Amino acid sequence: MWNPDRYKEALTFAATRHGDQREPGHGLPYVVHLCKVAMEVQRAAVDDASFDVDLAVTAALLHDVVEDTATTRGEVASHFGDAVAKAVAALTKDASLPKEQRMLDSLARIRAEPKAVWVVKVADRITNLEEPPSSWSIDKRRAYHAEAATIRDHLRGALASLEARFEHKIAAYARWCG
Repeated sequence: MWNPDRYKEALTFAATRHGDQREPGHGLPYVVHLCKVAMEVQRAAVDDASFDVDLAVTAALLHDVVEDTATTRGEVASHFGDAVAKAVAALTKDASLPKEQRMLDSLARIRAEPKAVWVVKVADRITNLEEPPSSWSIDKRRAYHAEAATIRDHLRGALASLEARFEHKIAAYARWCG
């Protein structure tokens, strides 16, 4: 069910690949974000483990490795298997699409995946609904808030307890939207 050795391997892989990247607006090593997402997944599993927890935690730790580094889907597959590579691919926005289409495209691909992948996306956005970088305009904050609602609407049914937490975080984020 839960495989700490696999999580350590995924965390080490992600930390190596993300290197010196930092969380936008916070300056913390990027790996902190990945751990926060994995923690949200594990917390959700305490309430309801009706999804593949190993897939979800591994994908949570690797979810940005293809999008934000030079790592390929093939490398993810060779290290972690096809299911994880497919999950990471669904969670990766397609940079060849116009920016306004990327999230909806990713959400459509996520919806075609097992519930574990849905859980990772919701956990990722929960983690990102913290205080936005001070450099963000009110319009950018409002757009991010609206995008969170779009994610919620497209991934309803992921996990009841996680959805309740997501709803709370979306509502709380509104205080930064002016």
